Formats: sequence, C-alpha cells, structure tokens
Amino acid sequence: MKAILFDFGQTLVNSADGFKAAEKEAKEKLYADLGAERVSWDRFIGEYRKLRKAFHQKSNFSRPAIWQAVCDTFDCEPNPGRLQAWEERYWEQVKMLTTPFPETLGVMETLSRQYRLGLITNTQGQKSTNTHRIALFPELEQFFEVIVVAGEKGISPKPDPMPFRKCLETMNLAAGEAVYVGDDWRIDICGARDVGIQPVWLQHRSVKRNWPAVEPFEPTITSLDELLYLPYENLSI
Repeated sequence: MKAILFDFGQTLVNSADGFKAAEKEAKEKLYADLGAERVSWDRFIGEYRKLRKAFHQKSNFSRPAIWQAVCDTFDCEPNPGRLQAWEERYWEQVKMLTTPFPETLGVMETLSRQYRLGLITNTQGQKSTNTHRIALFPELEQFFEVIVVAGEKGISPKPDPMPFRKCLETMNLAAGEAVYVGDDWRIDICGARDVGIQPVWLQHRSVKRNWPAVEPFEPTITSLDELLYLPYENLSI
C-alpha cells in the first residue's frame, strides 16, 4: 500500500456545529419568507427535510437550489439576490465553526513520512470554484500531493467513480495501492469500494450522528490516530 486518500469534512475537520447553526438560521429565514399564514412550521420542516435528503442523495449540495425547491413546493417566488446572500452567510457560519479534529495534524504528520497522501472531497455547492474550506487550513493542505474537489471543473461529485479515478491517475496509482478514509457510507465508503479502493470508515467518537445501519464493515475506526496502527497490507475489499 502506497497511499492514503482522505475525505475532508467530518473526516479531517469537524463542521458539525457550523452546519447545525447555519441550517437552523437558513430554515428560520426561509420560513419567515414563506409566512406562517401560508404553511405551518411542521409541514414546512417536513418538506424541507424531504427535499434536502433528495438533493443530497443526488450529490447536489447547493443550498440555493434546495431553498428554491422548498419555495416552489409552496408556490412562493423568492428573491434570487436574497438566496445568494443567505448562501454567503451560511458558508461563513460553517467556516467559523470548523476546526480540525484534535489528532488530525499529528496523524497527518506521521503518515506523511511513510505514505503519499491525497484528498478527494465534494464541493459543497458554492457557485465559485477554488473556495473549498481546505484552503482555510494551510497547515493541513500542505500534506496532500493531490487535492481533487469533486463537483468542480467538470468532475462529477462522489460517489461517482470520476473523482476517485482522477486522483489515482494523477498520483499514478492503481486502485489496490491506496486506501480511502471517509465518514459517509454512501458517498465515501461505497464510492471508494466501487472503484476498487479499500475504504476505511471513520465514525468519529466526537461526532454525534446516527450512523446508517449497514452490514458490519471492517475496518471501522473512531479516531484518526487508529490509522497509525491498521495492518494495511492485510486489508482487502
């Protein structure tokens, strides 16, 4: 095994509080725009969650697109400029409340001495390119030989095979020469496995989350420092 490839959000950094705060504020703004006289909060939140889940299952993470779909459901025409302003505010909140996991930097430093490192991460749906949050963490960015931001520049988002294959091709690696560490079952674990890369499923102990009930999967880790002790040569899909 020559390389370890990583996801970014909820794998190297914890953005849970940021997304929670940003989602709460966005939902409240959207509901206020729709008007309580038009729809009850319970009906609104039910439709919002259903539409957001449908967009995410298609690997479409554009917040304005989700908000527009909610408005369409309730026959409301939002101001496009307002949605754009909300999106900017949304990502500012996420950025402000994103921090590396406590062990991240030390683990990256240790792994980089023995393995080549790469990053394959989905854009979160922002309009502009080259704005991924990894750029806010140069101390992390420096460890990666290749960074693939799927969803930009014609690269389909994970779990599509394209970003995984793009990273392997750029690093001149065969699928069997790398493992991929990620937190999302469908996007990361199934996506990597489908192209022949051995996945490592991170269910970080500090993240409060309902992990999907799937068949027992190995290896599953609860902290990045467990990567220092995995028997990589014995792993197989």
